[in-house]
Amino acid sequence: MLKSLFNWRVLLNVLLAIVVFVGLVWLTFRWLEYHTKHGQETPVPNVVNKSVYDAVKILEDTGLDYEVDSATYDPKYRPFQVLKMSPSAGSRVKDGRAIQLRVNPRTWAPVAIPDVINKYSGLAFQRINQVGLKIGDTIFEPSIQKDAILRVLFKGNAVKPGTLIPRFSTIDVVVGSGPMRNISIPNVVGLTVKEARGVIARSMFEVGLVEHEDGSKDESDIIYYQDPASGDVRDQGMQIDLWASKKTPAELNAKIEQLNSIYRMKVDTSLPPVRYEEAHNYPAPQEAAPVVQVPVHKTEPVKTEPKPAATKPAASTTEKPKPSASTNTANTGSSNKSTTPTNTPQQPAQKPKAKKVVVE
Repeated sequence: MLKSLFNWRVLLNVLLAIVVFVGLVWLTFRWLEYHTKHGQETPVPNVVNKSVYDAVKILEDTGLDYEVDSATYDPKYRPFQVLKMSPSAGSRVKDGRAIQLRVNPRTWAPVAIPDVINKYSGLAFQRINQVGLKIGDTIFEPSIQKDAILRVLFKGNAVKPGTLIPRFSTIDVVVGSGPMRNISIPNVVGLTVKEARGVIARSMFEVGLVEHEDGSKDESDIIYYQDPASGDVRDQGMQIDLWASKKTPAELNAKIEQLNSIYRMKVDTSLPPVRYEEAHNYPAPQEAAPVVQVPVHKTEPVKTEPKPAATKPAASTTEKPKPSASTNTANTGSSNKSTTPTNTPQQPAQKPKAKKVVVE
């Protein structure tokens, strides 16, 4: 077996295989050097802070390719100014290598207007600020949707949600100020249902019940009755009911009279006006405590006889003799019972004493 391995024919074949293998490897590397342009490198020129048009021209003259990418707009730099490049300036690259350029755009990137229609103004303003837009004028317009966003204006024109506009642009908003009070209701009798809807909508009212005489829903039917009546004052946003028919109002007098008896209240002005008085808030009456009867002992009041007033004797021309002392002494007891001395002041009459109540 060893003799067969060292046979000159076997050795020749092995040698030829090695030569072929080495040759293939050498040719492969030579092809790679040619294809990758090994050793043929070009220095990258510095195009930072140059205009993108000048940078592209310099790279093309150098034999290099380029790719332009826009960065976030920065107002500190000029529009279309090269802010960054990769590979960096001074690097050596092969011919045809693409150089990445970051360029400052001309203005802010566009943003979409958020959908804030019919939304509360406080939340809508926050949403608008979050996307990078500014709110200019706030225009109030009568509407039943109080404090709701009705329209969005950009440069005086109404725009729909989703419209792309430059970031940090100023937009105006139309906000509902609430319904107006005591507005005269328009007259839509004689108009078609379609025309009446437009008139009612322009007056900031709403269409309520629409009753067709024949039961159809033909918008070309003529309005022959409405409630409330034209000329009445209502707040905006109230509903107006309509009755429509293919006949004219003149042909439906009986139907109109019937509806008047239902929806038109007649007020009798011959009666005197009712006078209303203000009611006072009196305290609620408290329940009386039960009365307990107790025996009462009555005491008779002390009767006092009023003393007769002293009378002064009339003066006489003849002087009467003075009574003797013995006579005065004897009559003292009897005179004191009936008369009062003139020098003693008269006592006032005593008032009856109050009754004493004794509770057992």
